[in-house]
Amino acid sequence: MLRAADTTPISRRPAPPAWLVVALACAGQFLVVLDISVVNVALPSMRADLALSGPGLQWVVNAYTVAFAGFMLLGGRAGDLYGRKRMFLTGLALFTLASLGGGLAQEGWQLLVARAAQGLGAAVLAPSTLTLVTSSVPEGAARARAIATWTAVGAGGGAAGGLVGGLLVDGLSWRWVLLINVPVGALVLLASLLRLPESRGDGRHLDLPGALLVTAGLGTLAYGISQTESEGWTAPATLVPLAAGALLVAAFLLVEWRTAGPLMPLALFRVRAVSSANAANFVSGSAMFCMWYFMTLYAQNVLGYSPLEAGLALVPSSLAVVVGSKVAPRLIPGLGARNLAVLGTLVAVAGFAWQSTMTADGAYVTAIMIPGVLMMLGAGLAATPIASLATSGAAPQEAGLLSGLINTSRTMGGSLGLATMSTIAAGHARGATVPEALTNGYAAAFRVSTAVLLGGAVLMAVWLPGKGRVERSVAPREARPAEESVS
Repeated sequence: MLRAADTTPISRRPAPPAWLVVALACAGQFLVVLDISVVNVALPSMRADLALSGPGLQWVVNAYTVAFAGFMLLGGRAGDLYGRKRMFLTGLALFTLASLGGGLAQEGWQLLVARAAQGLGAAVLAPSTLTLVTSSVPEGAARARAIATWTAVGAGGGAAGGLVGGLLVDGLSWRWVLLINVPVGALVLLASLLRLPESRGDGRHLDLPGALLVTAGLGTLAYGISQTESEGWTAPATLVPLAAGALLVAAFLLVEWRTAGPLMPLALFRVRAVSSANAANFVSGSAMFCMWYFMTLYAQNVLGYSPLEAGLALVPSSLAVVVGSKVAPRLIPGLGARNLAVLGTLVAVAGFAWQSTMTADGAYVTAIMIPGVLMMLGAGLAATPIASLATSGAAPQEAGLLSGLINTSRTMGGSLGLATMSTIAAGHARGATVPEALTNGYAAAFRVSTAVLLGGAVLMAVWLPGKGRVERSVAPREARPAEESVS
């Protein structure tokens, strides 16, 4: 039976103020999310310098996100068992060292290995960031504001990636989109070592087989989807990895069902808020994640922007996602979390639909700025209520797991979504690299994303708990004694 860890602070020093804990946690989250998007503007330079192929270029992004999504549940559970501060520091140290390795890479395979190691470090680090926030601020309006800040910082990290990457690539080289993490990570590591409180874990063994199976399954599925670009959907080179990925995921679920200490207790999905919020996060992530990737490629490959100009072009979108995230907690009391999540998703749908009308000679205001603002404003409005629902009422022994799960569902959706949308874009471009063909491919990806988000909005409206129902949906879990089994 899986028993709860004792998560009471063990430091003898006075507890640091909540704002400091939130600030350090948000700094870690910013680095994690920044590195998903910061490489986008550097992709053309990486390709030229390291002679990467088209699929190899896609895996500069996916090597990070697949490892990130696949090991995040392990990272979240490790924080519950061995201490959130310990896992925060471990993940940040690995992330920083891997960034150094990636920045110094001389071959394409070295860069991909470093990106995967970064993803593993991020998977250990990221769940602890949200858990530190929720454990340092009492549940209620103050926690909603803290989660909104965490969401805004994370969204801002993803949004700022284009600008930061553009500045670094134009001013220095593509290597600095990775090397910049080294001094920043070292400073956050030192401050966290000195000031973050620790919690006590019980030192049990982790479900490593489960983590390996879900990561291998996700990676194999993403590889199979990427093969459709050159081989088609019915070729053995596509069907074999797709079937193998599905079998690995099925094996993961079987392991989780039978093991005494599962990485992801399947019983948690009986809680409506948990299952519905994570499903919504998966669907929206599969579309939202692709926005920065394709917008950056469109700006540089079609409109002829430099890396810096492409980053500057996305600044309004960056500001919009932060505004949406910060406004969301003010709207939740009146609209309810479910209605706000649906509203935000519909705003994003409008932006994606607009973006799908792009042309090879589009003007900045109508081809990038306005649709980008709509997409990211909607993303910011929807992310906070979804995260709040997914973690509301979490028992202390489940906090890290649920934090890891909400990050995992979005990133896993994004990984598979990027592989799928890249294949769709390449198929519509028909192998051509002229601006008109590339535009057709990018527009097709945005059309499919629009349909996916519409489906997500319907799912949220039907399944997410309404106002006044969240507490009842998590009451059985809240009512359990601290030492009671959770699986």
